[in-house]
Amino acid sequence: MIQSMTAFASRTGTMGLITWNWDMRGVNARGLDLRLRLPEGIEGLEAALRAALTRALGRGNITVNLRLTRDDRGGAPAIDATQLDSVLRALDAVQDRASAIGVTLAQPTAADVLAHRGVLVAGAVDDDAGALAQALIADIDPLIADFVEMRATEGAALSDVLVDQLQQIDTLTAAAWTAATARAPIVRDNLVAAMRRVLDDIAEVDEGRLAQELAVLAVKGDVTEEIDRLQAHVKAARDLVADPKPTGRKLDFLAQEFNREANTLCAKAQFGPLTAIGLDLKAVIDQMREQVQNVE
Repeated sequence: MIQSMTAFASRTGTMGLITWNWDMRGVNARGLDLRLRLPEGIEGLEAALRAALTRALGRGNITVNLRLTRDDRGGAPAIDATQLDSVLRALDAVQDRASAIGVTLAQPTAADVLAHRGVLVAGAVDDDAGALAQALIADIDPLIADFVEMRATEGAALSDVLVDQLQQIDTLTAAAWTAATARAPIVRDNLVAAMRRVLDDIAEVDEGRLAQELAVLAVKGDVTEEIDRLQAHVKAARDLVADPKPTGRKLDFLAQEFNREANTLCAKAQFGPLTAIGLDLKAVIDQMREQVQNVE
């Protein structure tokens, strides 16, 4: 079953006071284009992620974001020694100045000193960088599994659309054969009439040469090969849709071949009903080409 290149997946996790959030998105691309936005300083994470993505995916423009947030509120409060020294020096200068002009000030308490901005700060939390890296790397496979599952779900819906479009092409191709069969005597009569109008002023006509020219014109207008190729393309496309391996490039090539045959059919039609069928074929094929762009 085919897979779509369009998908989304996300995961969250925590370790101690650190919370992380993965965000993975995919859209169609000619090859595998990886765009990773990861925090710096996590050893081995990018290499592990690239390797896992390359193993799991064949095509697509893949964007992966990882955001880390830290809750430092749980850390024990600590004193900023530099700020404390600054505050104490300032208080000492105030006391000296007050004493110089004969003003007596009460001594500040420890609580008064701690109340100054910047003296008491949240304590730093020591992180185990190695353990964090292992936890994040362990989250990669489940993230990709969720992404691939959504790709498969989207692919199943895409497969249904393609199967329906191929059935429409098959039905229209059969109708084209019926119209071409009905066209044959009409085209032959029109060619004979046209040839006779051209030869009205010619006294003698080589009947053998006339038959030969009519045969050449008939061959040029014959659409048997185009119909045969359309039928062969339908079969090949159905096989590709059912193939579990990535087949997007092959389906894209086949869609171009479908379009080429439909164009030739319209160019050779010379018959209203057959032209109408050819235009319907082109419309369905164009819709199919749009859908195929999302197949991995």
